Amino acid sequence: MAIKKGSKVKVDYEGTFDDGEVFDSSKHGDHSHPLEFTAGEGQVIKGFDDAVIGMEKDQEKKIKIKPAEAYGDVNPQLMQKIPRDKIAPDQKVEVGMMVGIGTPDGQQFPAKVAEVTDSEITLDLNHPLAGKNLNFKIKVIDYS
Repeated sequence: MAIKKGSKVKVDYEGTFDDGEVFDSSKHGDHSHPLEFTAGEGQVIKGFDDAVIGMEKDQEKKIKIKPAEAYGDVNPQLMQKIPRDKIAPDQKVEVGMMVGIGTPDGQQFPAKVAEVTDSEITLDLNHPLAGKNLNFKIKVIDYS
């Protein structure tokens, strides 16, 4: 019986960008930490969720997930400029670094510094994987 919506799934995986760079993996050194989720319930990105449906135990598959089935395209409206004087003068801010942004309700979420000038800082609030094709090698370890 193959994996279907509602199956509890355990998979090993490796995620790479189109250039081959690994961005995530269930293997860490000599150890594997399989990803566990319920198929079809939106606990993982749609393209990954859809890919495991119909797979069997020990089956392996390679998939390419377009941005629309992953983290979406880059949204230009999520590029926010803030005045440089909103950041403590002694705080180092460089392009590419991640910073925590506070919300009015006290929550924190990550933003990437996209540009720094003397007067303002541009923050990219898009998911770090937005706009990217994601390639996965998946192996089903178990399911029920």
